[in-house]
Amino acid sequence: MARTCIMSSEKVRHTLARLASEVVERNRGTEGLRILGIETRGAVLAQRLAREISAIGGREIEVSGLDVQAFRDDLENGGESMHRTDDLTDLNVLLVDDVLQTGRTARAALDAIVQLGRPRSIQFLTLIDRGHREYPIQPDYVGRLLQTKHRERVEVAVDADFEIWIED
Repeated sequence: MARTCIMSSEKVRHTLARLASEVVERNRGTEGLRILGIETRGAVLAQRLAREISAIGGREIEVSGLDVQAFRDDLENGGESMHRTDDLTDLNVLLVDDVLQTGRTARAALDAIVQLGRPRSIQFLTLIDRGHREYPIQPDYVGRLLQTKHRERVEVAVDADFEIWIED
């Protein structure tokens, strides 16, 4: 199995800083912004992104993890397992995931979010967009577009520092 680093931790840091700036600019600041990270790597990424956004916006941003397994249409699920968060009504929700491929996870997250209130807006940020859509999901913010083969696997290492690898 071949493994290649496609984004070093330094490149990921620069990308997150750029994405944070785009989020603050599009939302005209950070007032009314809530970040939801799709469990598990998306939640870790959301925490890191929130620090970047907070540094730019000058205020702490609330971040919650979102477990969407119960809302997936392609997996067996055992009932609602979503993390509960406060009412999202009238907030700008930023949904964060590490890798977007088919759009199934993002679609499940949208179903979960609407059960938590009626947000003013739902924006979607992904670090890596692989294409290969099965649902018409388009991210608002993309770290990097990466055309891959179906057999390839994108691995986001979230230990000490983020690195992104592709495995074939």
